[in-house]
Amino acid sequence: PRRRILRALRELRRGLPESMPLTGLRIGAEADRVIVREGSARWQAESGQYLLGFEGDPERGALKVVEAGVAQSPPAVDAAELFYHALARETAHDAQGALAAYAAAIEADPSHLDARINRALLLHDRGRLVESERAYREALDACGDDATLLYNLGILLEDLRRPTEAMESYRAALRVDPGLADAHYNLSLLLEKAGKRTDAIRHISQYRRLTAGRKT
Repeated sequence: PRRRILRALRELRRGLPESMPLTGLRIGAEADRVIVREGSARWQAESGQYLLGFEGDPERGALKVVEAGVAQSPPAVDAAELFYHALARETAHDAQGALAAYAAAIEADPSHLDARINRALLLHDRGRLVESERAYREALDACGDDATLLYNLGILLEDLRRPTEAMESYRAALRVDPGLADAHYNLSLLLEKAGKRTDAIRHISQYRRLTAGRKT
């Protein structure tokens, strides 16, 4: 099944050379095992154990080994390949497969910002708000302050009905990128609700200035 194959991809990351694209591999299931094929070579994804291949007809006594290998772990799957695989799964509306592939990309490269942002967004879209917040916090720890991360976290905190924290997150995003127009807009709305009209006007004015040239 697809999710089992995605789990197997996480194991493959320890083995494949960075220059090898995933398109050079065939991954599938045989009985209860996930098998990876590269040319004539075959190994079990979870263990890295190479499998023997045979040719001939065993019932007629004509059987010989045509491949053999020493048990080893294949080298690391590139995080970028896993990220693009996750994007493909998300495009195909396979949210669980995409989440698993984003997690695999993050495991392969903890500083992969786009994988972290997309995973947190997808969790948010799926209504898994607590998990999404944890994903954003972990991303900030791993990647440092990033305007998109902080802005998206602000939106999530609004959905969690924590407006004070949301305002702080928007302010933090604007400290990183003062030109982030949507953060000015969202912050102005929260400030208006909080009765801080002067600050709200200042941020909505910034929003209008930054978006003045946008096409409608």
